[in-house]
Amino acid sequence: MSMDEDRIIDLETRLAFQEHTLAELGDALADLRMENARLVLMVQRALDELRQLRAGLASGLTGDAASEPPPPHY
Repeated sequence: MSMDEDRIIDLETRLAFQEHTLAELGDALADLRMENARLVLMVQRALDELRQLRAGLASGLTGDAASEPPPPHY
């Protein structure tokens, strides 16, 4: 083989490796985006639950005492 053929083979090998690596990185990026979307949804749900709990506590603190049942010791 000539020196030019060796260089071409080397360049083709490097290109194939880079294409493979690029495909792996693309797959990893897609996985990370899906995981990020899942985590964002979880945080949004947790914040919604926290807001509901706070609203429930706030309404319980300002609610009408007459509408509350008597404590069990009465």
